[in-house]
Amino acid sequence: MSVQDTLPRSLSVVAPQQDQITQTELVLLLSLRGRLEQLEAQMTAAQEDLKARLLGGAVVQPGDHVCRLDERSRRNVAWRAVAEDLANTVFGEGEGETYCQEILDSVPPTITVTLVVR
Repeated sequence: MSVQDTLPRSLSVVAPQQDQITQTELVLLLSLRGRLEQLEAQMTAAQEDLKARLLGGAVVQPGDHVCRLDERSRRNVAWRAVAEDLANTVFGEGEGETYCQEILDSVPPTITVTLVVR
């Protein structure tokens, strides 16, 4: 019978078990990270290829999945409130909205084309 066996459970002495991260686990993580980068590069290339083919007039085979281009037109107006306040100060109250609209009308919108696959 050992000393450990004679102690009440609440007083038992248990050596703390130290968790160890192995070199194998680290190698596995690095390997997975490298594979993820490869897969992301392959996915980007495949998406760009499909997008280019659709832009070139390719037709999608009928079936369960959809592949199309989604085009959006946007004007960046995050600056508008600040520009309106400044124009109201410089050109007179109420002129800021007109000034900003003239700028927006003279700048072509930013067009983004996104590939949608479902």
